[in-house]
Amino acid sequence: MIVKPCGSGEPYGGRVRYLAESFILGALRRGRSVEQFLGPCGSAERPGVRYVAVRATKGPFEVYLHVVEDVGSESFLDLGEFPPFDPDDESGEFGRLLGMAEDPLAALDVAEQRAGAERDRWINEGVVQDEYGDFVRAGRPTGVSADGRGWPAVPDVA
Repeated sequence: MIVKPCGSGEPYGGRVRYLAESFILGALRRGRSVEQFLGPCGSAERPGVRYVAVRATKGPFEVYLHVVEDVGSESFLDLGEFPPFDPDDESGEFGRLLGMAEDPLAALDVAEQRAGAERDRWINEGVVQDEYGDFVRAGRPTGVSADGRGWPAVPDVA
């Protein structure tokens, strides 16, 4: 995990949650999933948020895109409990399967190509709630994330 010195002016109290590539690959090989908060979607009238997960399974690695209504608050951050953004989409309950890959590096490539994920923004499973919390506390910025970087681009794929 990348850790910056406290008091460095970075979000998260000086601690950066993002995993180095070797830690991402190691986690996946050990059967642990990784996630990435992708930021806002929808409109001001109907806000949503997106995140992507690479899940380690007994078979190939699976890449899921989650698009949920932004119904959270500083006291309610559990993205897994948010309703799907498109209630008519049956896959919305668990996320949309974007693809599968036999090795972890190929699974990360699927997430980058199909969801706009960025290699240097992966976090451990469950930490996506903290990323969402930072987003909420920052006032739900549409232009940049809490760390001052732009949100990942959304690829135009069906």
